[in-house]
Amino acid sequence: MSVVTISGQTGSGAREVGRLAAQRLHLDYVDQEILVEAARALGVPMESVVSHDERTASLGERLAGMLRRFLESSAAAGAADPMLGSGGLDVLLGRTYAEAAGAEPPEVSDDRYLATLSDIIRDLPTHGDVLIIGRGSQVILKDWPGAVHALVVAPLDHRLEEVARREQLTEEAAVKRVHDGDKGRTAFHHKFFKIDVDDPSLYHLTLNTARVPIEEAAEIIGEVASRVQRDQP
Repeated sequence: MSVVTISGQTGSGAREVGRLAAQRLHLDYVDQEILVEAARALGVPMESVVSHDERTASLGERLAGMLRRFLESSAAAGAADPMLGSGGLDVLLGRTYAEAAGAEPPEVSDDRYLATLSDIIRDLPTHGDVLIIGRGSQVILKDWPGAVHALVVAPLDHRLEEVARREQLTEEAAVKRVHDGDKGRTAFHHKFFKIDVDDPSLYHLTLNTARVPIEEAAEIIGEVASRVQRDQP
């Protein structure tokens, strides 16, 4: 299975790079929003994905089926948490970096949160070729055979301009958005994985989108991932 993870600074364009790279490599693109939507689908009556031809099932259906099987296996193993039902998994997966790393006592313990997140991230590549954005996936899948991990960065002034333009924010609001995003991302990875998330040694490559356009960054990731995959036994 082909696996790519992308971690990016707030406003660096990591998601845009990821979507383009996923298209180039024919990978399923999975970010936090997509996982949360799949978890919400667990509470909606729908035909089980296992009865679908996996080739025709939508990504949302396949992810919902994966999460359903995850909850069922957790319950069978006696590891289920009351919070982690069809009405709670979306809340857990929907935590922002800052919320997950915060000091407030969470509904689910930090250990349970990390175990659940790690299990879901590890399960994703077993169901198909995938590109995953953030959520510690570069650490959780660091030893996954053939996985490629990329870091997307940009200078602060470039990121502020991009966030202000993309989200139609004032300069002051953009500064707060980027500051809070960077702080939460840094705290999350330090708390749960004891790493500096922007340490380049964690990745196969680091791309500066102020110097390398998003389209070219996606092409570079695609080329590296293709070469790594070809070198796999």
